[in-house]
Amino acid sequence: MSLAERIGWIALAVLAAWAASRIDPSWARFVTGLDNAAKFFDRMFPPIFSPQKELVKGLIESLQIAVLSTALGLVLSLPLGLLAARNLMPGWVSWAARFVITVCRTFHPVIVAIVFVKAVGFGALAGVLALTVASIGFVGKLFAEAIEEVSMKPIEAVRATGASFTNVLVFAVVPQVMYRFIGFMAYLADSNLRNSAIVGLVGAGGIGGTLFAAFQRYDYDFVFGIVLCIIGLILVGEGLQLAVKKVFRQ
Repeated sequence: MSLAERIGWIALAVLAAWAASRIDPSWARFVTGLDNAAKFFDRMFPPIFSPQKELVKGLIESLQIAVLSTALGLVLSLPLGLLAARNLMPGWVSWAARFVITVCRTFHPVIVAIVFVKAVGFGALAGVLALTVASIGFVGKLFAEAIEEVSMKPIEAVRATGASFTNVLVFAVVPQVMYRFIGFMAYLADSNLRNSAIVGLVGAGGIGGTLFAAFQRYDYDFVFGIVLCIIGLILVGEGLQLAVKKVFRQ
C-alpha cells in the first residue's frame, strides 16, 4: 500500500470517528429505540387494506405520476443529452447543456417537490414536475455519456456521403446507443415509480400522501398495508422492466 493510500485510509477513519462523535451514540438510546421499535411493529400486525378507496386512489395516482414524469423527462432529456455530447457539439453548446443537466441533478426530488408544492400547490402536478426535473438530470447525463462513447468510424463514414446532421444521428449514432437508451428508460420508469411514493410525503400527490396521513392518524396497521402495496407495485414494475429488456434483446 502506497503512502498516499495509507493517508487516505487514515483520513477516512478520522472522518468516520468525528462523524460518529457528533451523533451522540449511547447504549441507553439504543435500548430505548429497540423497545419503541418493538411496540411500533406490534401495532403494525396484522396489516389492513382499508379504507380501500383511499389506498387504490393513492396507488393509481403514484402510477400516473411515474408514467407522466418518465414520458416528459425522456422527451426533454434526449435533446438536452445530445446537446451535451462533446464529440458532436461545439464546446460552448455542450457546456451550457451540461450546466442545465447539473442543475437538475443537484437537488433531491423531495426538495424539488417542496419547491413545486409551494409554486403550484398540493397534488400530483407538483410530483410530476419534480420527477420530470430529476429525470432530465438522470437521463440527460447518461445519454450524453453514451453518445460520447460511440465509435466515430460509422459517424465519419456517414458524413463522408454528404448526409445531413439528422441522417448522421439516425444512421450512425442512434443504432449504437439504442440498447443503452432502452436500459435508461426502463430504469428511469422504475426509479420514478419509487420516487412517486416519496414525494407524496411532502404533499406532491401519490401513495406517499396516503402513507403520511395514516402515520398522522396512528393507523400503523394501515401503514403496513400501504407499505406492502408499494412493495407489490415496485415488484410489478421490476417485472415489466425485465420483460421490456428481454423483448429488445431479441
